[in-house]
Order: sequence, then structure tokens, then C-alpha cells
Amino acid sequence: MAYVFKTIIAATFIGMASVASADKLPLNDISKYLNALKTASGDFTQINDDGTISTGKIYIKRPGRMRFEYEDAVVLANNGAVLIIDKKSNQSPETYPLKRTPLSLILARNVNLGQAKMVVGHDYDGTATVVKAQDPKNPEYGNIELKFTSNPVELRQWVINDVQGGRSTVILGALTKGGSISNRLFEVDPR
Repeated sequence: MAYVFKTIIAATFIGMASVASADKLPLNDISKYLNALKTASGDFTQINDDGTISTGKIYIKRPGRMRFEYEDAVVLANNGAVLIIDKKSNQSPETYPLKRTPLSLILARNVNLGQAKMVVGHDYDGTATVVKAQDPKNPEYGNIELKFTSNPVELRQWVINDVQGGRSTVILGALTKGGSISNRLFEVDPR
């Protein structure tokens, strides 16, 4: 379950694009893209720190809500908390404050990547713009590397780097953006 938390604390999500630009995207354009994203859903593939691969469905409702559905677990971000629910266990969900995760940077009501000390890396890797971000007040919470393509701007993947040196990668499939997603989907026991 720890690998799930490492990935989820990052964050976040949004469709794929097939065209990449030869130049890195300005941070202001990326912030506008994330702020315009209200809902999205689709498939993802996760490469865990130990080399194992997990797949599942992701649901995003900004601000503040995200759901990752794995075969054996569900991870929810809602009401300022991240909950990890093991479907095979009768135990209570593991709970962590959302603000102590890099995911909080993406699910914020207003994403401003130009904020002092938030972005600690902004490069172009030959196919996509890579933005490395962290909570400027709490860099000890780890960081997230977000990979964006352009024309149109799209988030394709992210990498969570935790303070113990662990790394988890989430690769997003084609996501459906817009539309209605029920708030109940972000509850512990949606019916």
C-alpha cells in the first residue's frame, strides 16, 4: 500500500496528446491548463518503485477531489485528506492530510506554478515540458515531476519522488475531460 500512497500524493491527471512542441511551455500556460481542468476520468498505468506495474481508473474533480481505483485498493482525495482503502482488508482506511502531499499542489483551487519556490525545475526533454514542483513551505513532503505535451497542452504523466528516495510513475491514458462526476464517487463508500 505504501507504493500506492507515494503515487497518489502526487498527483494528478488529465488527457493525452500526440503532438509535442520543440519548446518548453511557459509556467503560466500550464497553470491556466490545470486551473481550467474541472473534471476528468480515464485509465492509468502505474510503475511502482519496486518495478511492479498497476493499472486502474482515475477520476478528478477539481478543486480537491481525486479517486484512483486499483484492483485491490481505492485511493481517495477529498475533504483535505487522502484515504487509502484496502479492498481485501476489514481495517479502517489509512488517512493522510492532503496538504502534506504533492497532490495538494495540483488539486488546489488556484494552481500558480509561478509562486516563489514552488517550481524547482522547468525543462524540455525533447518530447515534453517537465515541471518539477514541491510545496515551497514544506519541501520535506517530496516533489512531483509533471510531463506536459503541447498543441493542445495536456498532462501525460507524473512522477512522485518521496523523501526516502522512492519513485513512482503514473502514465495517463486518454482521459475524458468535462462532464459531470458525482461527489459521491469521492466518498469512502459510494452507493
